[in-house]
Amino acid sequence: MKKVLHIVGARPNFMKVAPIHKVIAARGQLSQVLVHTGQHYDVKMSDVFFTDLGMPAPDIHLGIGSGSHAEQTARVMLELEKVFLSEKPDLVSVVGDVNSTLAAALVASKMGILISHVEAGLRSFDNRMPEEINRIVTDRIADLLLTPSPDADINLQKEGAAPSRIHFVGNVMIDSLLASKARADTLSTLADLGLTPRGYGVCTLHRASNVDDTKVLGGLISALAHVSTRLPIVFPVHPRTRKMLADKGLGSLLEKAPGLRLVEPMGYLEFLALTSQAKLILTDSGGLQEESTALGVPCLTLRENTERPITVEQGTNLVVGVDPVRIREAAVEILDGQGKKGRVPDLWDGRAAERIADLYARVLGVSTGALRASA
Repeated sequence: MKKVLHIVGARPNFMKVAPIHKVIAARGQLSQVLVHTGQHYDVKMSDVFFTDLGMPAPDIHLGIGSGSHAEQTARVMLELEKVFLSEKPDLVSVVGDVNSTLAAALVASKMGILISHVEAGLRSFDNRMPEEINRIVTDRIADLLLTPSPDADINLQKEGAAPSRIHFVGNVMIDSLLASKARADTLSTLADLGLTPRGYGVCTLHRASNVDDTKVLGGLISALAHVSTRLPIVFPVHPRTRKMLADKGLGSLLEKAPGLRLVEPMGYLEFLALTSQAKLILTDSGGLQEESTALGVPCLTLRENTERPITVEQGTNLVVGVDPVRIREAAVEILDGQGKKGRVPDLWDGRAAERIADLYARVLGVSTGALRASA
């Protein structure tokens, strides 16, 4: 039986791999190995997501942990080479744009193993972002480029990718969202936090460009504090961000903003219960831009650019940068009922994983018809 090896390393990867793994398992025509690199490794940032998404425990856990970009990527490469030699996969499936994605693609390429990149073609056109380098290099060496939106196809074509490598399959992360929303709706998350539907906002911050610079982080906290005078803002704090808030002495700003509620990181279902009923989302996360569009919740992206322009062109997202005044003005417009309305893009329909499984079966020589019949 042909073997697919899935690589996960950080939370955004889990939401993308879970539905693919589930569909392939249900069809029973390909064997699978799930490798967790351990790039995110604490319970709230990793383990709970497997439970929430119904994923099996990883077959292999590398336990890489934190480090510089170079250290992390190198460690993953060293350990994955051993895994690939042992498991002999027919296809390595990588998702997203984290260091584990790039490391797996590089090792597989050197070893002559077929590579599929799920969520290919996204571009911020900002090479200062480590994720942008990961995306570009992974796409250059991957054999199969699976795109979530038409703009990604265009980017790849402009870069010279052969049309035969490009496959528009839709957004697999939305598969997880649609499959999980009913369960999330049953949770008592809002009641536990004393919130009412559409009566609060949600914020996430984790990117180095936002949290490592004292001036930028202080400005963002100031803007959030201002918005929280009109609408409570729930802020699940990434461990990196919490450390920076403490190290940079920003506690006094937080103390003056009782409406800004810092909470611990949440599991996938708990966080979905929160975001799906929010009035406003403020974030520097790429995935949350997509989820907010799928949920129809206005989103302000606290970055100067986005690799997901379809969320702006068609969805509910607005890129506002990190200027506190601009953030406050955009938030007030939404709170005054003037936020942009959007629609859900094509193929964000909960069936991207089925299309991916079909493609893997076809490429690996398994009868697609037989797979569909067994699904």
